[in-house]
Amino acid sequence: MMRLLIPILLLGFGLSIQAQPIVSDKNVFEFRGVWVATVENIDWPSKRGLSNEDQKKEFIALLDMHQKNGMNAIVMQVRPAGDAFYPSSLEPWSEYLMGTQGLPPSPFYDPLVFMIQETHKRGMEFHAWINPYRAVFNVNKSSVAPSHLTRLHPEWFLTYGDKKYFNPGLPEVWQHTNRVVYDIVSRYNIDAIHMDDYFYPYRIAGKEFPDEATYAKNKRGLNKDDWRRSNCDTIIKQLNATIRRAKPGVQFGISPFGVWRNKSVDPRGSNTKAGQTNYDDLYADILLWLEKGWIDYVTPQIYWEHGHPLANYDEIIDWWNDNSYGKNLYIGHGIYRAGSNPGWKDKNEIPYQINRVRNLKNTNGSIYFSSKSFNTNANGWNDSLQQHYYQKPALLPTMPWLVQYAMETPTVIKKSGDEYTISNTQKTGIKQYAILKKEKEAFSVEAIVNGPVTSIQFKSLGIQKNPTSYYWLVAIGQQNQLSKLVLLP
Repeated sequence: MMRLLIPILLLGFGLSIQAQPIVSDKNVFEFRGVWVATVENIDWPSKRGLSNEDQKKEFIALLDMHQKNGMNAIVMQVRPAGDAFYPSSLEPWSEYLMGTQGLPPSPFYDPLVFMIQETHKRGMEFHAWINPYRAVFNVNKSSVAPSHLTRLHPEWFLTYGDKKYFNPGLPEVWQHTNRVVYDIVSRYNIDAIHMDDYFYPYRIAGKEFPDEATYAKNKRGLNKDDWRRSNCDTIIKQLNATIRRAKPGVQFGISPFGVWRNKSVDPRGSNTKAGQTNYDDLYADILLWLEKGWIDYVTPQIYWEHGHPLANYDEIIDWWNDNSYGKNLYIGHGIYRAGSNPGWKDKNEIPYQINRVRNLKNTNGSIYFSSKSFNTNANGWNDSLQQHYYQKPALLPTMPWLVQYAMETPTVIKKSGDEYTISNTQKTGIKQYAILKKEKEAFSVEAIVNGPVTSIQFKSLGIQKNPTSYYWLVAIGQQNQLSKLVLLP
């Protein structure tokens, strides 16, 4: 009798905590992403002008590597410089695809559709990464199509150093960027729009960004620094509204430079000595965007090692942990720096960083820059992820403010020793099912299965059933919302 009561009590416990995170263990809910950069062919495709078949082979190999490493999201750069890795009536094909801007793949295919499908097939999220203001990567070398906006509307652009930028102070630029984002969100099955740290460009010594004339025409009663920040605030607020209008469940994330502001100039800032900062140099007031709820997640690029004298990894992640305003916080790791200095030659650096992330209350995972850094298994970090840190899968963190529909509890019937049939009357999408295990006081994710399947079998999923543990099934929706837990008898 007592043996029969235990599962019932545990089931009640499982249901009572499912509305909150099932557990606080970061092995259960953890974002594990990788940036895939297309600008200058950093990550994909490896070079310009590859055949369709080779482009696809390279991308599949890239996904397979990251899936093996335990990743559950790809942050894919689809608009590196006022161009597109997909057919668009608004901007030309990127030169980084076929070698000449405006030239489509031949025979024609849509790389973005292909990439999204392959990513989702592996149970991973696809975050479409766009650069908001960069228009020509190198004015001396870049291919620029006749249909590029720098040709059609030269008055929208400013040259600074060897690059051309959309002028952040122009309403026409805000409107165009919103059209681009609406086009992507409405036409493609993406999970998020992602923007990086390039708002106003990083300062070039001895050169001022040439927007004085724009400022003079429309100061709005602001000093120049506040006016620039206001321009960035405006486009972020507008993009949030545009995404919600197109598809309310799509996330909006920002990956800023690692330091918001130094404490030496603002008591709210971090105890760092960064030469340039988001607020003072890039005019990106990330904290305001988080506080106002204009973005859903933030991924500060904390590419310094722990113990760095000017920007200590530990100091910065603690600061962001205290300033996330209830939105999801993923830490950006500079894995590309492997071997660059004594700290990054230490094989324990990335493991140390992961452990620190997991031990902070408000952090929800990691994103690594960038994909090709994993190709060589530097410092054995692929092995560390596969064998230890990401050995078991993780559920993607939830965003309750984005949930568009409730998940019904599936009905599970035991068919044989380790096989179960699943039925569900859910009329809206079931993205995945997950099997969770509770052993002693610790939960873990044993397996994640794509789509609305009708049966599961432990053996086929590689699960060795432990008779002293308890197992649950949970259904997962398109915004990573969860059904109630069902105890597997």
